[in-house]
Amino acid sequence: MKSSRALSFIIIAIIYIAAFFVGWATYKCPCVASWHVLWRLFIADVVATVFVWIFGLIFKNVSVYDPYWSVAPPVMMTAYACQLGSWSGSTVLLLIAVWWWGIRLTGNWAYTFRNLNSEDWRYTKYRTEKSPFVFQIINFAGLNMVPTIVVFMAMVPGFKIIEYGLPANALTVLACLLCIGAATLQLVADHQIHQFIREKKGRVCNVGLWKHGRHPNYFGEITMWWGVYLMFLSVTPNIAHDWFWLIGAVMNTLLFCFISIPLMEGRQLKNKPEYAEYKKHTRRFV
Repeated sequence: MKSSRALSFIIIAIIYIAAFFVGWATYKCPCVASWHVLWRLFIADVVATVFVWIFGLIFKNVSVYDPYWSVAPPVMMTAYACQLGSWSGSTVLLLIAVWWWGIRLTGNWAYTFRNLNSEDWRYTKYRTEKSPFVFQIINFAGLNMVPTIVVFMAMVPGFKIIEYGLPANALTVLACLLCIGAATLQLVADHQIHQFIREKKGRVCNVGLWKHGRHPNYFGEITMWWGVYLMFLSVTPNIAHDWFWLIGAVMNTLLFCFISIPLMEGRQLKNKPEYAEYKKHTRRFV
């Protein structure tokens, strides 16, 4: 069953549809009805993450969680907009940007997803290098919950945009275009590296966007969430009070700069000796 790509897709889809309803039921649960809306959203996000994590344990594959990063933001923001009936210009621009980003990232996951027997090399690395007990701690906390927390914090400015429901302005439009541009840059980078791997597997990709930056896809991911924060700043009625919500974009930036990129580059340097020369002459981002 796990070896079938088509069946694996169906299983993942069922898990995520169920996770949505589990999260929604948690959000609407009377026991949290009196809490601040952001706490209700966060608890719902955490419960949905735990639900997906459990199925990762069942299928012995941490990559069951991989689509969560890109599926949760557009679904949660759209559901929140529907609940509030908030369809202002700023909300619509936010949803356009987030859905374009989410479709691109989910599409890239689907393109690279083989079946439920395949697991991201980083997870396999932890699974083989750590004891089973330590690995499960890393699995739950580091590979599932930390990404959920980081992405949720990056989403908070988007939730506030929907909550305020204010008209868009010139800065809102420019920030939306920044988000769309960032996701489009990622799309182009994905296409270039997939094509390069098909033609020159095992070599260092140094063409197109990859000629000008070692991590154009990560650069786009970082830029996307700073764009959401700029959209939020453009419509917040109280910048002095709301500036704090930049913490999500900061956390997301730090996650890539100090965890994702070092892990990726360590693997590249180990497997591709010519990567050291590429790294010396090519900047990290731009």
